[in-house]
Order: sequence, then structure tokens, then C-alpha cells
Amino acid sequence: MNKEENCTANVKGLPPGLHAVHVHAVGKCEGPAFTSAGGHFNPTNKKHGLKNSEGPHAGDLPDMYVNKDGVGRYEVLMDNIRLGSGETSIFDADGSAVVVHASPDDNTTDPAGNSGDRIACGVITKAAATKK
Repeated sequence: MNKEENCTANVKGLPPGLHAVHVHAVGKCEGPAFTSAGGHFNPTNKKHGLKNSEGPHAGDLPDMYVNKDGVGRYEVLMDNIRLGSGETSIFDADGSAVVVHASPDDNTTDPAGNSGDRIACGVITKAAATKK
């Protein structure tokens, strides 16, 4: 049985419309271009795109909608990524980041789905344990 991981993000101050969202291979977000996050998280060496017959990258995710006020809420279940250990763990030696792109993802074109510039980036970190 495959375990799914949940990803939730609340954004503001972004341009309205659809935006590609990807998990990138390096947990570093140095602006303004965020190229420090590296390419897409792709430990199994697949092609890009949720609709690609040779894909997807583990870090390929559905697009996010941002409303006319620049606000968006994004929630997705990911079955190609693990939060624990293993080949598809995003908590490897150099970490991982989530990146929002300027345009929607075409879900087929390698390496990034013609999704445009990187406009927002966040390093993925483990949340502190809470006492019950």
C-alpha cells in the first residue's frame, strides 16, 4: 500500500491565475530567481509531467490557483514523495524546496513544463514535534 503525504500552502502577494508548483531538489531559496533550489526533485529519473507517459518527476505537482487579490490556498496529496527515509525522501542531505512558477505547467514538456520563472520559494522543513 502506498502512503500519501499531504502538502498544504497558503500564499499571498502572487499574480492572479494558475501557477506551476514543484518540489525542487535542494533546500535553498536564494532570490530573486531561486535557482539555488536546483531542478525538480527526481530521484527515480523520470521525465517531466503528470501527463507524460515516461513521468512524472517525484516533485511534479498540480497547478495552484491564485485569486484576483493575489491569495491562494494549495493542498495536494503526494504519492511520489516520502517524509521518512528512502529513495524518494525529501529530507536527504541537501533538503528540498517548494517552488511556485509564473505560469501553469503544461504537464508534458521536459524539464519543467514551460512553467516560466520561479516567483516564490520555500525550504521544506520538518515541523517540531508537539506534546499531547
